[in-house]
Amino acid sequence: MTLLDTLNRPLRDLRISVTDRCNFRCVYCMPKEVFGPNYQFLNRDKVLTFEEITRLARVFTSFGVKKIRLTGGEPLVRKDFPDLIAMLSQIPDLDLTMTTNGSLLPRFAEQLKKAGLKRVTISLDSLDNKIFKSMNDVDFPVEKVIEGMDAAKAAGLEPIKVNMVVKRGVNEESILPMARFFREKGFILRFIEYMDVGHTNGWRMDDMVSAKEIVKIINAEMPLEPADPNYRGEVAERWRYKDGTGEIGVIASVTQAFCRDCNRARLSAEGSLYTCLFAVKGHDFRDMLRSNASDEEIAAKIENIWGKRADRYSEIRSENTIPLPKVEMSHIGG
Repeated sequence: MTLLDTLNRPLRDLRISVTDRCNFRCVYCMPKEVFGPNYQFLNRDKVLTFEEITRLARVFTSFGVKKIRLTGGEPLVRKDFPDLIAMLSQIPDLDLTMTTNGSLLPRFAEQLKKAGLKRVTISLDSLDNKIFKSMNDVDFPVEKVIEGMDAAKAAGLEPIKVNMVVKRGVNEESILPMARFFREKGFILRFIEYMDVGHTNGWRMDDMVSAKEIVKIINAEMPLEPADPNYRGEVAERWRYKDGTGEIGVIASVTQAFCRDCNRARLSAEGSLYTCLFAVKGHDFRDMLRSNASDEEIAAKIENIWGKRADRYSEIRSENTIPLPKVEMSHIGG
């Protein structure tokens, strides 16, 4: 069954946050000023169990969801996480992926592949240790993330994609070194415009390096040409190197809104469904799961929520929308 919203956008992609915790404190996502030692993360009993996540996932796939991306926080800090992968991998015809900071991949990559994970996307914002450590804010070195990427490749979790959030005055000088390195390595590097997700990262438009500027910088040294999207609703605009040595992607949520094709829903760790990355509030499913609601009742609620969806925040972004108390990225993943 295909489920359409008010703008005729189908539901195809579900992002599931398995934890609100992370072992990094990236300045654009979980700044220490807010997520410090006294921050109250969700109690264990408030977080969806693996069985509850899998049950919801099965209901979502009945509406045509073909891809599930597991996120956090950092998903690999969730105890016994490979067990969840094994459960979800039993759902037929599902593209099961994960976004991670890569820090724990050397330990888990092989387990994840054996459990049924298809591929990974790894976040890395610079190859310069001084810059990267200042951005992850826990003194974690670049070399350990690269080690995680190599472990993922060795385990067969491919194609590997690398996400770089670009913030002006912080890491824009890393654009070319990152492009050179991952072109040589054969991984797909994707540049993400610094976004006004949540309300704790102090976002300003002046801090954002546009996708157009990023492409111009790379093209000046390594000529690029546009490439067709792999599928409708793909968030990254694809560019390939003219000499055939790979490609990059740019995710331009701020300057080139792609709301018209957005087919993603997001489930938070405590079971709230968000129909936009910039949503102000979610829709609770945990209580339904724990009050013996039937799959049919859960499906009816999903159908009602998505059927009324009209989100297009990036298209209507303004001085009035930016200060809204939006959900934090660390709470529902990217």
